[in-house]
Amino acid sequence: MNISYKLPKRILTPTGGFLKEYTHSLNPYVGCSFACSYCYVRQSPIGLFRNQEWGTWVDVKQEVKEKIKTEIHNFKKRGKEVTIFMSSSTDPYQPIEYQEKITRSLLEGMVATPPDFLFIQTRSPIITRDIDLLVQLKDRLRISMTVETDNESVRKRFSPKTPPIAARLKAIRKLREHHLPVQVAIAPILPFSERFPETISQLVNRIVVDDFFTGDGSNGKRTERLNIKSLYEEDQLANWYGENAHLFAIEQLKNSFSPEQIFISKEGFLPF
Repeated sequence: MNISYKLPKRILTPTGGFLKEYTHSLNPYVGCSFACSYCYVRQSPIGLFRNQEWGTWVDVKQEVKEKIKTEIHNFKKRGKEVTIFMSSSTDPYQPIEYQEKITRSLLEGMVATPPDFLFIQTRSPIITRDIDLLVQLKDRLRISMTVETDNESVRKRFSPKTPPIAARLKAIRKLREHHLPVQVAIAPILPFSERFPETISQLVNRIVVDDFFTGDGSNGKRTERLNIKSLYEEDQLANWYGENAHLFAIEQLKNSFSPEQIFISKEGFLPF
């Protein structure tokens, strides 16, 4: 892993497109060592023009605690709302967070100077380390834990560097024990078993379903360029890959979730 340290001019980035309902996105790192095969960032400028394979490098942002406090304070002083999506192009709890604690520093800053709303998107159990800070933000917080499947062989085929499914479910359970607002994001939808909906329903009452065609920001074109279809086994293609995959998944989920608890793509990632 190629690690670099950067001093950003600012830590909050104005949003647009998929995240336009938020005022800002927040990426503690640039790059992501989870290196998911389907990650749409691979086909974004940062993924294409770095001249290094996605997943082999990470830039660590420095001096972030005071920056986040100052930036939120300045927006609030001008009477502006601050709603933050963390993170849009990296996982804030990828393995390097163990040692660098950049995400934790940002949370410390936000506890001191809170935004109006903070959305945390991750697939990492490391988040449980920061429960002491998260509980102080819980009235203006939502945590979204990605669990794409309950099949470990599927996970290893599509995203072998990501945390095991059992570890993520254990993390969700721990977050919920502290009464934190947590949803599960099946994003993207990968083949899962008939038991999966019931397993998830015992942990959360809100679930988001997102497939390659609604979630990669290009109606599936980025995913096609990544040749993700080749990772599916032949008998999985009919139901699990294509523009109707989310409909098939939702039908399975309806056995354990009410329609009001199931959100599709963008609506499940909106603030508040």
